[in-house]
Amino acid sequence: MFPLKTIDLFAGIGGIRKGFEMTGKFRTVFANDHDRNCKLTYDRNFATTKLTLADIKDISIKGGNIPEFDFLVGGFPCQAFSVAIHGKGFRDEKGRGVLFSEIERILREAIEVQSRPPVGFFLENVRNLKSHDGGKTFAIIMQKLSEAGYFLDHKIYNSLNFGVPQNRERIYIVGFRDPKRLARFEWPEPNNNARPKVADILERDVDPNYYYNGTPLFEKIKTHVTNPNYVYLYRRNHVRVHRDGHSPTLVASMGLGGHNVPIIRDLKGIRRLTPKECARLQGYGDLQFPPGLADANAYKQIGNSVTVPVVKRIADAIADALEADLRTGLVPSKKPLLRELQLAYI
Repeated sequence: MFPLKTIDLFAGIGGIRKGFEMTGKFRTVFANDHDRNCKLTYDRNFATTKLTLADIKDISIKGGNIPEFDFLVGGFPCQAFSVAIHGKGFRDEKGRGVLFSEIERILREAIEVQSRPPVGFFLENVRNLKSHDGGKTFAIIMQKLSEAGYFLDHKIYNSLNFGVPQNRERIYIVGFRDPKRLARFEWPEPNNNARPKVADILERDVDPNYYYNGTPLFEKIKTHVTNPNYVYLYRRNHVRVHRDGHSPTLVASMGLGGHNVPIIRDLKGIRRLTPKECARLQGYGDLQFPPGLADANAYKQIGNSVTVPVVKRIADAIADALEADLRTGLVPSKKPLLRELQLAYI
């Protein structure tokens, strides 16, 4: 069975792919995104299966763009459901809210034309997806996936509990074609005690360009940004302090102007975190940016990405649930297998 052939949709810079491939049980055969700058970073970091640059609405299995696959992964656009942009969801004027339907379309097409349907999928989104529009948006998504023939479960995790110093809550959805596999699937246990600090991931030698010393902003924040053990954020002419030494949630708008990049004070002065440091806050130990990529694009890519260690732990659990068939045949379920699990979302 392994490695399973995986397709990586809304791939960004490949954080979900990285987490899944780190298990050794998944092999990416197709990846797609529409962002040209993401393709530069993605292709630099993966030796095989480069990113296909295209509108997801224009690709299909029947059209020969997508090869047959066993497992689908994707972090479909979250901006439409994010509190940060007023959570417009399916009513988002840019169409980001309806892009979920492309995942459903590709799954249904695979079921129709492949020799065997995909065994499952993994999706990631903002925590607010579950509560958006009084829970109606989430109910629709779960209903559509259930109607496509998959048995589902979901979990909200904070990246802080998976070895990175970033306070980032996200919802993760898993689906299995075989209900017995869902019954065997166990969400990984977070570690609430092992929480590193931002100070643990800092670079030693940082370019002077990242320092605010001598700039107009420095004069605004110098009396507020005083403790080298804290992490700060400057938004709307206000300094927010994170005294626990953890970073606030990294966001795509870090690369869109303003001062949304976390700020620290060190021995040389006050500075923003570098793109490499922000990548470490997402669990990338070795992310390589292409030469010449503007910092604005790097920050945006990281803010839009996923926390790799969280994905890896979930991918391990998915592989265990799938592999149990081969190891021991039918494994006794640790939780009830109820169709009501699906009906609860409808």
